[in-house]
Parts: sequence; C-alpha cells; structure tokens
Amino acid sequence: MYKSGIICIKCSGIKPYPVCFRGLFVDIATIVGIIGAFAIIIMAMVLGGDLGIFVNPPSLLIVIGGSIFVVLIKFTLGQFLAAGKVAAKAFMYKSVNPEDIISETVEMADAARKGGLLSLEDKQVSSDFMQRGIQLLVDGHDPEVVRQLLNKEARLTYDRHDFGARIFAALGDVGPAMGMIGTLIGLVAMLSNMDDPKAIGPAMAVALLTTLYGAMMANMFAIPVADKLNLRRDEESLNNALIIDGLLAIQAGQNPRVIDQMLRNYLPEKKRFAKAAGAEG
Repeated sequence: MYKSGIICIKCSGIKPYPVCFRGLFVDIATIVGIIGAFAIIIMAMVLGGDLGIFVNPPSLLIVIGGSIFVVLIKFTLGQFLAAGKVAAKAFMYKSVNPEDIISETVEMADAARKGGLLSLEDKQVSSDFMQRGIQLLVDGHDPEVVRQLLNKEARLTYDRHDFGARIFAALGDVGPAMGMIGTLIGLVAMLSNMDDPKAIGPAMAVALLTTLYGAMMANMFAIPVADKLNLRRDEESLNNALIIDGLLAIQAGQNPRVIDQMLRNYLPEKKRFAKAAGAEG
C-alpha cells in the first residue's frame, strides 16, 4: 500500500477516501465538485420556477456540437480522440507519493552497493517508469544512454498529457463563444418576428440559454478538468525527474544517505525536514 495518505481498499480493507477501483484511485474531489456544481445550479432553477424553461435542445446542439467541431479544427483527430483517455486521469489515477519513491530509491541504492546493480533485477517498485529505469541499469547501459532514454520517455509522457489538458482548455475557450453565437442567432430570429410583442420575452429567454449553456460547460466542466489534468501532469513530471536523478545516482554508486538528502530537495520544505526532525526527536 502506498503511503500517500490515500488508502486503497484493495490493499487495506479500510474505508478509503478517495476509493480505489482496479488499482486506480478515484478522485472524489473532481466527481463531487462537478456533480455539486451542476446540482446547485439545477436546484436554483427548480426553486426559481419551471425547470423546463431552461431546456432547449437547439441551444445545446449549438454549444456542445459546435464546440467539439471547432476544437477539432485546432487539433488533429488522433490528439482529440486520445484526450478522452488522458481525461480519465481527472477522475481516476494511480497515486505514487514522492516520499515513497525516495524510500524505494534509497533501499535500492543500499542493495546495489552491497550486491551490485544486478541485485535490483527482481526489485518491484510502485512506479512503472522507475521499473523500466531499473531494467536499463540492470542491462548495463551507459549512464548517458540511461539519461537520454528516460528523459525522452518523460518528455513524451508530459507532451501527451499536456495535449489532453489543452484540448479541454480549448473547449473552455470555445464554449462561451459558441453560446454567444447561438444567442445572436436567436436574437436575429426574434427580431425578424416583432409583429407579436407577447412572443418577444419567451424568444429572448430561449436566445439567452445558449450563453448560459456555454458558460456552464466552460466554467463547470471543461476548464476545471483542464486544470486538474495540468495538476496530474505536473505531479507525474516531478516524480519522473526525481526517479531519473535517483537511478543515475544509484548507477554512479553514490552513498544512500547522500541520495536521500539530494532527492528530498524535490519535496516541500515541511516534508523535506520532517525525517530529520523525527530522527532528532
């Protein structure tokens, strides 16, 4: 079980927060945030009158369909389709704590000093990226080759996740604009039928719904998901940089204590000195 403060039900049997499903942690904050935001708006609509007046299929078609097709112009079809898989990280993800990575790295450094790099061959770690890096060490590759291969994989992973976040950010940018376009279409249709003054109010309300839909899609879904994906991307990038430095230090035969101190520079200040404070206590 990882020591990240997020407990996996498969590993411990303790009621988790968030829960674990098939080895992945469910991000309760994302799910509760999206459901809660839409629930509050819908509740306000119900309390304010008839919910049906806020439902207009043509407006939804303009905002959702139009936004998707406009975003397709900005990206390739492959990038757009791959965004769905990347987006899952906003809801379900594999959590690897940097402190766990440091502990595993120090243990491997100690084992390598005693039994050589080949002693790491059967070592199982929490990070798939680290597992592949260990295999490079065991295979006896030159340190510069190891660095280049791991840096390349880390960069490609970063770019792949970055594209997913950018696509959702683009949806957040385009959604309100499509809402405004729908509103203008509605206003043109309304102004072309000014003979019936009683129809102006309802027609204006329908026209404004596209602006509402665009604002909701952008600010209650697309932009928050993009921000969460950026957070996941940065967390994984930090872990990968930590892993690369740790593995290269092991390959160079550095002292495990030196490696521990070096890698703790990646942690926030409180966590960085927590171990030293505990040892003094």
